[in-house]
Amino acid sequence: MQFTKMEGAGNDYVYIDARSQQADWPELSRRMSDRHFGVGSDGLILIADSDVADLRMVMFNADGSQGEMCGNGIRCFAKYAIERDIAAPSDDGLTVETLAGIRTVVPTYDGPRITGARVAMGAPILAPAEVPVTVLAYPFTMDGFDLPLSFVSMGNPHAVTFIEQAVAGFPLHTVGPKVEHHPMFPRRVNFEIVNVDAPGKLTARVWERGSGETLACGTGACAIAVAARLSGHCGDEVDITLPGGTLRIQWDGMGEVMMEGPATEVFTGEWAA
Repeated sequence: MQFTKMEGAGNDYVYIDARSQQADWPELSRRMSDRHFGVGSDGLILIADSDVADLRMVMFNADGSQGEMCGNGIRCFAKYAIERDIAAPSDDGLTVETLAGIRTVVPTYDGPRITGARVAMGAPILAPAEVPVTVLAYPFTMDGFDLPLSFVSMGNPHAVTFIEQAVAGFPLHTVGPKVEHHPMFPRRVNFEIVNVDAPGKLTARVWERGSGETLACGTGACAIAVAARLSGHCGDEVDITLPGGTLRIQWDGMGEVMMEGPATEVFTGEWAA
């Protein structure tokens, strides 16, 4: 089985053209994502046919659970598909069907090569029942840390907290899984911790549902930007620096969130196991 490993701001996935092949994809994601015995990734992304868009993106986390949407993953998805002539973008971009809805990806080029993309990520969902979460503006405490949470869905659930402590020193490896599996999140949650560095500049780390800490999270960055704007921490545009790189997010308080960031191919190979 041919595969390609790609990354967007360090958020890495294994990509497979699944239009003419079948497999136990959740199990394959678990095995290929293993960083010791597999390829090593945050999950598996499949290229599939769509009846409503140019292509369909099917995403599995490293633990085999299926995800609704991946902002860094969809940029690399578009690069993979366009550079291999699987699909050609229109003047408006490449349309991609996801479990979170249809997303439009506009590639950015350096000569003939795609180096990144701008993605229309959809409108944020703030109604608690639709995130889903059972409470709103929760004054959350975990392991002695005060972590007031803001809840946003970008087609997948996020809990965002702004903290004074430097995110680099925060024990995300112990607190993150406890927040992810807290009973108030019926479908678990992605958890973001954020520092406000300056107007329009934030630093964050992300604990991703089903994958653990990742170097970046596109939907997480969008959720952070929405929460930051609603909380008065930024204006319509913000740069969010994550361990793997910086993503630029735009949201004017209405309509779709726009995300811009890199897309890089790492290597290709053949999975024989």
